[in-house]
Amino acid sequence: MAEEKKLSIDPATLEMIEKANSEGVSTAFARAEVMRPCPIGAEGSCCSNCAMGPCRVPLPRGRTETPEEKKKRRGVCGATVETIAARNFVRKIAAGTASHGDHGREVAKVFLEMARGEAPGFEIKDEQKLLQLALELGVNIGNRSNKEIAIDVGKILEADFSRQEGELVFLKRAPIKRQEIWKKLGVLPRGIDREVSEALHRTHMGCDQDYKDLLLHGAKTALADGWGGSMIATELQDIMFGTPAPVASQINLGVLKIDEVNIIVHGHEPYLAETLAVVAQMPEMIEYAKSNGAKGINLAGMCCTANEILMRHGVPIAGNFLQQELAVVTGAVEAMVVDVQCIMQGLVEAASCFHTKIITTDRRAKIEGATHMEFDEHHAVESAKAVIKAAIDNFPNRRQNVRIPDYKTDIIAGFSHETINYLLGGLFRASYRPLNDNIINGRIRGVAGVVGCNNARVTHDDVHVTLVKELIKNDVLVLETGCAAMACGKAGLLVPEAAALAGPGLRSVCEAVGIPPVLHLGACIDNSRILIAATAMVKDGGLGDDISDLPAAGVAPEWMSEKAVAIGQYFVSSGVYTIFGASWPTEGSKEVTDFLFKEMENLYGGMWGFETDPLKIAKMVIDHIDKKRKALGIDKARERVLYDMAMRRELEAV
Repeated sequence: MAEEKKLSIDPATLEMIEKANSEGVSTAFARAEVMRPCPIGAEGSCCSNCAMGPCRVPLPRGRTETPEEKKKRRGVCGATVETIAARNFVRKIAAGTASHGDHGREVAKVFLEMARGEAPGFEIKDEQKLLQLALELGVNIGNRSNKEIAIDVGKILEADFSRQEGELVFLKRAPIKRQEIWKKLGVLPRGIDREVSEALHRTHMGCDQDYKDLLLHGAKTALADGWGGSMIATELQDIMFGTPAPVASQINLGVLKIDEVNIIVHGHEPYLAETLAVVAQMPEMIEYAKSNGAKGINLAGMCCTANEILMRHGVPIAGNFLQQELAVVTGAVEAMVVDVQCIMQGLVEAASCFHTKIITTDRRAKIEGATHMEFDEHHAVESAKAVIKAAIDNFPNRRQNVRIPDYKTDIIAGFSHETINYLLGGLFRASYRPLNDNIINGRIRGVAGVVGCNNARVTHDDVHVTLVKELIKNDVLVLETGCAAMACGKAGLLVPEAAALAGPGLRSVCEAVGIPPVLHLGACIDNSRILIAATAMVKDGGLGDDISDLPAAGVAPEWMSEKAVAIGQYFVSSGVYTIFGASWPTEGSKEVTDFLFKEMENLYGGMWGFETDPLKIAKMVIDHIDKKRKALGIDKARERVLYDMAMRRELEAV
């Protein structure tokens, strides 16, 4: 058991790991102990892009590489380690951008079907946001209906996926100086699919073999994610399902209920989850559950779909990425309903040891051995009812080996850009001015976005929680999304009472406003909210004229997904110092790594960083914030001066 404690800091996770081991159930934690990572692949020094390979060009171990050795580090085609490392890095960006892009494309498709009356299960929930977006996009409002306006909005944004020339429409949201930097470097993305396709072409055998040029296109592709696919998905989801507002809920495996039908929704796209959240409360469904011996229906979330329905419905979260198999191990889950992304194939094997049904619902993501019940957005309610009935029918099949960990924590989530704006400035003067003022006066030292996945190669949740505690202790306001937010939620950091752990300045602001020192902004697709918030801070004034001027940084301390690389690169390309933990994918090439860690700052004002120790990461973030504060001239407290009439006249004369 002493060995297992290194696997996670979460007691519910540890309890279920022990149960899984005792019952012979395979989990990601156990497989990670057996399957060691390939050191050559981990450092980006392996190329499998043609059938002459895979070509492995690893660094010499335990000593400095000689110039002669470096010359010999080439693939069969002559590709250098720099080319190989850059290709691998750009391919990760392309895959991550494609994942978020495909999410956004499906959102745009369903949005248009909703507007045309072809998806009766959905409707416009945030009329104000629709009209604001229409005005931004130049759509005529007049006396037209909301659905007519929505069709025009949907068409404009849908066109960004296949656009061949020009640039993405949301790029104009960025500060003017940032747009000028992108234009000068030639990294303004045209269409989302266009840049992903070109990234794969450039990294094909015998194509682009200049690592700096490859990484330039990588930046362009990543921007198509952050200011394209992800931002489109977030904006349209808010209009259809409602813009999140602060909501209370609970998190961890203890949210499962022994006497109810437990359905876990897992994945990333919210259409089915949104419908399930409504249908599960229908009297006919509850009565059907009771007729099968249950007291009711308990819907809970897992991974980023969890964040979507938490933010809008207050549905509790069963856990983050590495807890998905452990939820099955409780023996209390009737159905785990999944769509796309971050779904472990090991779920089916784990479920075979219990009564749990693994139900796939998306045409793009089927799993051998799972039950496939494809979700039809044109008949959303009927699809949701069928899934819930399948779960209810499975309730009588529960076995005796049920154990629900007695661990759950209160959380507050739902801090969208609009909500933060309102909480800081009030209903009639919503503004980021109070945030900027408190950064300028030093109560808030700066802002850190802590995002990303869990990774079985590091202690589950530990790096997230240790890092965030150190940041808020030093008066850094933390914005979070995805599995990172869930880790901090389980640790009790997503409630206003957590302000007691913050430094005196941040604590005073949180207590005055009534917010936690760690704000949960949503799913990983919602990292675009952080871009919008950063831009709003710039536009409000007093903190420079570009995102790169802000006393802010980003961290993905337990990342594992290719989406994280795309997210990290679009933050770097937007001017944000971005630090990764766990591992770094280009360590096999000093030149590529130096370019990412140093030279990119000269191009974008943002750069990459890497560190595995959470306290050292915190120091890197704080040092960067302090450097930016000094550059802005706000590093020292200034005496407050009350101007008399003579002093005011002198100012007017100037």
